[in-house]
Amino acid sequence: MKNCQSYLLLTILFFIIHSTVFSQENTITIGVNLCGAEFGDKNLPGVINQDYIYPTENDIQYFVHKGFKLMALPFKWERIQHQPFAELDNAELQRIANFISICNRYNVQVSLTMQNFAMYNNQNKELLIGSSQLPFKAFKDVWRKIAGALISFPNIYGYDIMNEPRRIFGNAWFKAAQNAISGIREVDTVTTIIIDGENSSFAYDWKFDNNNLRNLKDPSDKIIYDAHCYFDFDHSGRYDTKYDRKIDPNMGVLSVKPFIDWLKKYKKKGIIGEFGIPASDARWLEVMDNFLAYIHKEGVSANYWAAGAWWHDYDLSIHPTNGNDKPQMGILEKYVK
Repeated sequence: MKNCQSYLLLTILFFIIHSTVFSQENTITIGVNLCGAEFGDKNLPGVINQDYIYPTENDIQYFVHKGFKLMALPFKWERIQHQPFAELDNAELQRIANFISICNRYNVQVSLTMQNFAMYNNQNKELLIGSSQLPFKAFKDVWRKIAGALISFPNIYGYDIMNEPRRIFGNAWFKAAQNAISGIREVDTVTTIIIDGENSSFAYDWKFDNNNLRNLKDPSDKIIYDAHCYFDFDHSGRYDTKYDRKIDPNMGVLSVKPFIDWLKKYKKKGIIGEFGIPASDARWLEVMDNFLAYIHKEGVSANYWAAGAWWHDYDLSIHPTNGNDKPQMGILEKYVK
């Protein structure tokens, strides 16, 4: 009888903790994508610390000190599951779990992002989700296993099931996403599920490319839609260094507004999973400031792209260099704190 009572108490405690964390989803948060675990995609699964890395506790501490309370961790499908339908790789799973655990000690939430663009590299052959070699059930399988393995962590903000699903359009991406939702809900009815839009998940084009995604079914009703928003003319985030077009201070606002209007129209929850500006061109600082003020007013969170020790000279990176902050940080700190 005591064992039954203990199990019931633990179950109740688990849902109280998760419910408390989940209730924070309506808090406006500026997070950061901490990269490294998705690097080395030419050598999969690759060798840790040679082909790819995981963020260190020092990396986490820096952003905690700056005020960030949400960190997104991109990872590779091929590393967590070496073949479709196989068991998860224990070493890689432990690396992910360790990152989540460290963040939990600092009261930081974690968004886990599968950074595969709807593809799986199998012996240097790219398989597309929904193909005969990589059926929708394979996508359901991997997310059911990941969600089941990580269910004990109370600080998972959400599962971003696929970053920028490319070459998979319309009903195919809808089916893939619905399969992942179903797989996760078989083992976890609590954690938020994050859905990117097809192609590059552009905020500006969202209502044209992704309108049907509003019909996805989640029995727990905990879907967050994830759009990406860069401010250069083609929304690519490349920010040509010879950019000679007029930079309107409201470019960011105009880029994200169609997505936010869509969220309002259909009463959906959303996040900007990626946004960023180059450190080398101060003209974009005002654009980002106006963008952040706008989404804050509209109640939408966002994750900056990107940080991570291996970005080196990547112009959008906000990873500190020799302990020095990047120019973008001065604007970001206004909103994370």
